[in-house]
Amino acid sequence: MKGYEGNKTLLPLVPHKSPLEGSRPILMHILENLPLGPKALVVHHKKEDVIKATRSLKIMYVDQPVLNGTGGALLAARDFVELKSHDQLIITMGDIPLVRRVTYQNLIQALKSSPFVVLGFRPADKKQYGVLEFEGDRVKKIVEWKYWRSFPGKTQEKLRICNSGIYATRKSHLLKYIPLLENRPHAVLKEKQEKLVEIEEFFITDLVELMYQDGLKVGCVLAQDENEVMGVDDLPSLIKAQNLFKGSMLAL
Repeated sequence: MKGYEGNKTLLPLVPHKSPLEGSRPILMHILENLPLGPKALVVHHKKEDVIKATRSLKIMYVDQPVLNGTGGALLAARDFVELKSHDQLIITMGDIPLVRRVTYQNLIQALKSSPFVVLGFRPADKKQYGVLEFEGDRVKKIVEWKYWRSFPGKTQEKLRICNSGIYATRKSHLLKYIPLLENRPHAVLKEKQEKLVEIEEFFITDLVELMYQDGLKVGCVLAQDENEVMGVDDLPSLIKAQNLFKGSMLAL
């Protein structure tokens, strides 16, 4: 997170002296909100701090040595995916703290009819989110903003559901497609030390298109609203998440 040197997933949902200090770290809340079962945490930035904060949860840690995209994180976690202790998986992000337990459960339920499920949401403004392209009730592909922004206006209007970056999948299908994902690197321009450099990244979203092309049904579950899947990317979004979390606690 720009302007913050630590790992943003350890920032508090309950602020004390300032938004950056407090209790109930984002990551701990996410991990404790997930369904029961073995968990793996992909680590990189300030990984020692993350491991120290979560050690009591007895989870598996996976090092992502190079920041090469969400797909790269999944590739790094291949050993965990192959474990025999589970046959369904949720793939979620460490900076999206407000997803409800029932939403995760709905994703797992949807795996009864689909081998891969996307958590979507309907925002008031699509901004630069990736959007879901449907064929009936099947997700055909996830189209990134840099592509859909050039679509005709009427086509853009039909693309109303956005991608949260959270998924559920059957392990057997995921293991089949991980090698295919590994063979689909993307060249991406990223800013590093105020310079644009080209790096290689892998996108989890490619799994949707690969499965669709093979005739598999990719399903979709909708979040309650866009606040449920908001990411913490900067100080204003952190403060918003803290206020929403406080409101949800008061409502209980």
